[in-house]
Amino acid sequence: MDLTYPDEAEQFRVEIKSWLHENLPAGWFDDGFEMSAADRQQFNEEWPAKLFEGGWICATWPAEYGGKGLTTMQGVVLSEEFANAKAPMRGDFFGDTLVGPTLLQWGTEEQKKEFLPGILQGTTSWCQGFSEPNSGSDLASLKTTAALDGEEWVINGQKVWTTGGHHADYCFLLTRTDPDTPKHGGISYMLVPMKQDGIEVRGITQPDGTAEFCEVFFDNAKCSKGAVVGGVNNGWTVANSTLAFERGQSATTGYRRFADEYRLLVEAGTKNGKIDDPLIRQRLMEFYTKIEILRINGLRNLTSTLTGSQDMGTVTLGATNKMFWSEMHQQAMELALDIYGADSMLIDCGPESGNWPAAARDVRRDGYPVSAMMSSFFFSRSETIWGGTSQIQRNIVGERVLGLPKEPKPPVPTA
Repeated sequence: MDLTYPDEAEQFRVEIKSWLHENLPAGWFDDGFEMSAADRQQFNEEWPAKLFEGGWICATWPAEYGGKGLTTMQGVVLSEEFANAKAPMRGDFFGDTLVGPTLLQWGTEEQKKEFLPGILQGTTSWCQGFSEPNSGSDLASLKTTAALDGEEWVINGQKVWTTGGHHADYCFLLTRTDPDTPKHGGISYMLVPMKQDGIEVRGITQPDGTAEFCEVFFDNAKCSKGAVVGGVNNGWTVANSTLAFERGQSATTGYRRFADEYRLLVEAGTKNGKIDDPLIRQRLMEFYTKIEILRINGLRNLTSTLTGSQDMGTVTLGATNKMFWSEMHQQAMELALDIYGADSMLIDCGPESGNWPAAARDVRRDGYPVSAMMSSFFFSRSETIWGGTSQIQRNIVGERVLGLPKEPKPPVPTA
């Protein structure tokens, strides 16, 4: 693993830094910089247009589809500098990180021309319609159906945990199009407009008062015959590509939000004296060690990508990474409660300007009396579930990476 970036990548870093200093609000890089709620809202509204003008949304896409055609190293540097500046990099996560790359790999030219421009410009929002009430970890057991009626697919069923479903313009949806084939083989991947009479969206209120997760009900909803991505009944393969994009992002930047949380915990423990507890210090160092493991493994992944090598170590790494950080973060947020103690129950517990994942959501706006730190604790409880549960990830590692026998299924009861 060579930790030295090539000269052209470092030259590109200078360009990115310069652009960020010119386009972020005045004072952004000053210590203690804060934005009012009104200024933050204005920034959020204007930033996607600036990103598009600068060409930074989906900059690694080929130039023929509106990207800059950046190399892998340039893309890494771009991500690193936006992370260093704590500047939002995406127009729409589901659009430019999940369905966009999926369309580049599997989509027809007509689909690319129709959908990629809106993703690049940040004008089209997306949601992911995969999980169902009884089909989460066992996604291939999904029951939502789509039947072809002339030039349209007619869709019926229910999805759940659909992040941003109440705001999305489109949903990339998994449906069962052939009930007579094995469950992995009869699934199709469709692009479905959300603003239609046949779709009802209901928000699911979380403990912190937010309702970003939704239930989505399809009652004779429709999409065009040409909205299938990757071919009819090939949705399982296409969906795995989408999940790979989700789990493979931010190889050298994903650890940084945890590093910021570690810093906040050390500051809080030093201030209230909990740092003198040897057990607290031991848990802090365990958190720090795991953050370093994430950082180094990210560099291993980058090296593997650049060299085109995929040994067993890097394959195993990709399968275990999500499981590793999600369990680590749950333990870290339990540590946060122990460091802050009873103060954890106060609305002003912890610094508002920290990098708690919930801080950017401004949870107090929804009327729930909880600090950003406590909201982050609540959110961490879900992290071992979404994107693939830890239990399923362990099965994948055991069966597909280590070659162990499949987990035995429970016996079928007899009459």
